[in-house]
Amino acid sequence: MTIIQVDGLMIYVDINKIYMSLKYAVIGTGAIGGYYGGRLANSGQEVHFLLHSDYDYVKQNGLQIDSVEGDFHLSSVFAYNRTLDMPKCDVVLVALKSTNNRLLKDLLPPLLHENTVVILIQNGLGLEADLQEDFPTLSIAGGLAFICSSKIGAGHIGHFDEGRLNLGSFSCSNIKILEQVCADLTNAGVEAQLLELEKARWMKLVWNIPYNGMTVVMNTTTDRLMGNEPMVDLLREIMIEVVQAANQIGQNKFSIPESYVDSILETTRHMTPYSPSMKLDYDFCRPLEIEYIYTRPVVEAARYGYNMFHVSMLEKQLQYIQAQYLTRKREER
Repeated sequence: MTIIQVDGLMIYVDINKIYMSLKYAVIGTGAIGGYYGGRLANSGQEVHFLLHSDYDYVKQNGLQIDSVEGDFHLSSVFAYNRTLDMPKCDVVLVALKSTNNRLLKDLLPPLLHENTVVILIQNGLGLEADLQEDFPTLSIAGGLAFICSSKIGAGHIGHFDEGRLNLGSFSCSNIKILEQVCADLTNAGVEAQLLELEKARWMKLVWNIPYNGMTVVMNTTTDRLMGNEPMVDLLREIMIEVVQAANQIGQNKFSIPESYVDSILETTRHMTPYSPSMKLDYDFCRPLEIEYIYTRPVVEAARYGYNMFHVSMLEKQLQYIQAQYLTRKREER
């Protein structure tokens, strides 16, 4: 086996295959970034983690992942509390809440070299386009995480169900790097594949829109929603509306069959009882990811002549709920 260097990447050349040894950065070492970054690091990849409140703890104690696929502990972690101290990396996994994306203007530049690919592992629509406006020449991809996970303590991630991560290019011309990311994830025990990004984002919204919003509005968990048939009927109606909006927008580009709704309902019915990320944000009085998960799809569908009535109503309920508890937080200070 021969080692060569191309555009700053170490490439291992075998007779039949070429493997790129990618250097990863994780921005947002929580339920998502901590899990996928931890998996990659545990498999031998070089991963650099940006942390906030957990920095001192992880620097001293490492990162613990409790997973249905098997627990593991990273005793030594490349941990940082600012990106200015981090090396330039080949792949940056952004796992921040989208409510914090305004920080990327300052966080990303120290990590970027000419060929860096930034993958937004976030929920919603329009994320990549907004980032591209701030970084016109940046190679950007989207990441769709199908996972039940949460941060359960300092430097401690719980993984309860599912776990696959789908990727799609937004402006990444070097698809081989994304293929290598998928290969690295697969080698780390994460099911991963490349998909057409716009369709994949809408397919993810078929789950995110009803379950994130309804667990907040009803103040409950996914299993309790699925245990009530009138609620299941409402969830189905919302999902069908998302599918119809996606197909109106996709037209000749892509199509999502309405049978996908029943498969999502069935999967969720057998899922481990779970509080989605928006429900956890609500429980801890944090800002909700309304803009990209609700507002953008409603606006985009309207541009194509489709009225997302149920989703628009859910959006307004969430805006009201958020305004109420944020007001209470301000009054308590």
